[in-house]
Amino acid sequence: MPKRGDVRPITQLKNRTADLVREVTEKGRPITITQNGEAKVVVMDVESYDRWRSSMALLKMLALGEADVERGRTAKQAEAFRRARKEIERSAGDA
Repeated sequence: MPKRGDVRPITQLKNRTADLVREVTEKGRPITITQNGEAKVVVMDVESYDRWRSSMALLKMLALGEADVERGRTAKQAEAFRRARKEIERSAGDA
């Protein structure tokens, strides 16, 4: 949940865009923008957004890995490395 100071009306975004961008960038905290009292969008700095995207990608990989384990789609470590080396060698030959 956003903190009270981190929620702003859309009119503030319209009228003070540069100030809001500066605030988000300096504090590194997102601001929730409301329209008619309802949360509509979030404004965040690029660094925070990149970290968020990386975190989401990692969580997705973990979920996919867990699904593979549940389905029994696993391999011994030696086999996994053998496959990886084979694929690297194949890719190197294509270059």
